[in-house]
Amino acid sequence: MVRTPQKRSVALVITNDKSEFLIVQRPEDDEDPLAGVWGFPAITMHDAETEIEAAVRVGPVKLGVDVEVGAKIGGQTCERDGVVFHLSDYAATICGGRAPQVPQRDTTLTQYVDLTFTSNPAELFDAARKGSACAQIYLEYLGIDWRPHKQAGAPQRPPREVRPKWS
Repeated sequence: MVRTPQKRSVALVITNDKSEFLIVQRPEDDEDPLAGVWGFPAITMHDAETEIEAAVRVGPVKLGVDVEVGAKIGGQTCERDGVVFHLSDYAATICGGRAPQVPQRDTTLTQYVDLTFTSNPAELFDAARKGSACAQIYLEYLGIDWRPHKQAGAPQRPPREVRPKWS
C-alpha cells in the first residue's frame, strides 16, 4: 500500500494593539498557485516538532521577530497535488518591541516580499479563493463567506471589524 505524502504546517494570525492583523505577500513564482497573494506567515513543521514549536519558529525565521503564541484558532486538512496538507492557525503577538521585516535571510524557505497590518478581512479573499488554508480557516472563524457567488452581482457579506475572540 502506497502512503500519501503528508505536509504539516502552521500559520500565525498576529494582531497588534489596534486590533489589526499582519498579512504577508508571497513572492511571484510560476510553480506556486498562491504566488503574489496576501496571507498569513506560515511554516512547514519539522518531523519531531509540535505545532507550538513551529508557530514560535515562524517569528524569527519568517519575520525577524519573537512571537508569543496564543490559542489555536482552527485547522484544516485537504489534499492537493497528491499531498495531504494539515494546517493550523494560531493567534500570536509580537514581543520584544521589534517590527517585523521581510524578506529574511534563509533562502531555503519561502520568504515574503511585503507585509502590512490591516483590519480588513477581505484582504484575504484572493488567497482563500486560490486555496490558502490559513486564510480560509481565519475567514470561516470570523463567519465571513469568502467563496465567490455564482450569481453575478450577488451581495457578499461585508467584512466586520476584527476583534480577536481568543484573547
